[in-house]
Amino acid sequence: MKIAIGADHAGFPLKEEVRAYVERLGHEVTDLGAYNAEPSDYPDFAEAVGRALMAGRAERGILICGSGVGVNVAANKMPGIRACMCHDTYSAHQGVEHDDMNVLVMGARIIGSALAFDLVAAYLNARFQKQEERFVRRLNKVKAIEARYMPEAQSDSH
Repeated sequence: MKIAIGADHAGFPLKEEVRAYVERLGHEVTDLGAYNAEPSDYPDFAEAVGRALMAGRAERGILICGSGVGVNVAANKMPGIRACMCHDTYSAHQGVEHDDMNVLVMGARIIGSALAFDLVAAYLNARFQKQEERFVRRLNKVKAIEARYMPEAQSDSH
């Protein structure tokens, strides 16, 4: 699977560990920065990962900042992006299975690398349960809300 990953300065060390882990799992990773721990702005990396998904250059994304909150808020401003902060494995797979989450968000100052690896594995191994009518119905309602409030959103692009 093609994965886009990004983090600000606070998430940089964990991003480096997660990037290597995702590559070891056999996925193709596009690292969209930050490339060091120098102060940076989280919205830049949230947008870069979101744009990669919107353009079809990645199937899923991973975003990391200090708390996870900043990149989560910023990423969800983009059409077709369903970013969710997950610090437990249930949410990491259930978010994909029930809600078609396409960006996993983690807080580097909240969790360590061992839990991050478990979250990433749960997220990447999960698949949207499109055979379940209730999950498809709910996702379509989310997409309808997005279309009402984000006119540039494409109805079935993501």
